[in-house]
Amino acid sequence: MAEEKIRVLIAKPGLDGHDRGAKVVARALRDAGMEVIYTGLRQTPEMIAEAALQEDVDVVGLSILSGAHMALLPKTVQLLREKGLDHVLVVAGGIIPDEDVPKLKEAGIAEVFGPGTSTQTIVEYIRNKVAEIRRSRKNA
Repeated sequence: MAEEKIRVLIAKPGLDGHDRGAKVVARALRDAGMEVIYTGLRQTPEMIAEAALQEDVDVVGLSILSGAHMALLPKTVQLLREKGLDHVLVVAGGIIPDEDVPKLKEAGIAEVFGPGTSTQTIVEYIRNKVAEIRRSRKNA
């Protein structure tokens, strides 16, 4: 039986209008064999959580450059969890100061990828973590 494809939602929360990085990551994930849904610009945490639920994704990737990461990212994780999406891996990328990374991880962001992170690093991280999550859910 072929392994189930990894489904990834890439979202741009907040008023940030720059999505080149998100599109580069989306293309790299697609090229790596994942199914990618890109929500487009200016998404609210509510819109992102609803899209994740509707699309039945394994991963939500949040790209943010606006500086509103400490408000928008934890809120998105909270809404995902409220919708019962505890198994969804949430990662972030963009311009996020190093001192904010531990607080974001405490809020449920699994990993933060800063500028210059190779797309291969992101692909490998997602593959490994989703495999881990799927194994633990199967054994639960």
